[in-house]
Amino acid sequence: MEAAKLDAVNDVVDIVGLSKNNKIVLFVKVETLEIEKNLAKEQGLSHLKAYWKIAQKNQVLVINNDLFAMLVDLENIEIFRYSISKNRPLLKRLSSFQTSDILSYYDAEFSNKRIFKLYMETLIEAWLRDLAYHWKYEFPPASKGLADIGLLSQLEGGKTYSQVNIGADTLY
Repeated sequence: MEAAKLDAVNDVVDIVGLSKNNKIVLFVKVETLEIEKNLAKEQGLSHLKAYWKIAQKNQVLVINNDLFAMLVDLENIEIFRYSISKNRPLLKRLSSFQTSDILSYYDAEFSNKRIFKLYMETLIEAWLRDLAYHWKYEFPPASKGLADIGLLSQLEGGKTYSQVNIGADTLY
């Protein structure tokens, strides 16, 4: 898919999670650059908010009130829920996990080697698919935490897609 720019933010989402009913339930932003932590987090949150705005503008979202966002870096996986105020997206932080605690289940050497963005996206997508279909573990890492916040039930039986252009109707 070709990436187009809109308001200086790329409208290609790293990973999108769909429910078993093909409704978008999760936007994922992955970052592996070694930049100042607070700046990286602010940029990631800005991207997650922009994804919602772009999808709304292009009428891509077919969701219920349970739309989640995930910000992933080499240290943490943070999970947020979108809420809307005055037609603007707000992100409420719900949970956080150490990235190595999750991804070492899918690559035992995760903590001991250099990780590039595309590879980390692949590992995150493997984890999300394991949560949806239990292809590797009966109880994938963080299952209970994700169940407690309502994300696990949204992902079960669903699908994931990477590098999704939400600037156009590419999912349907």
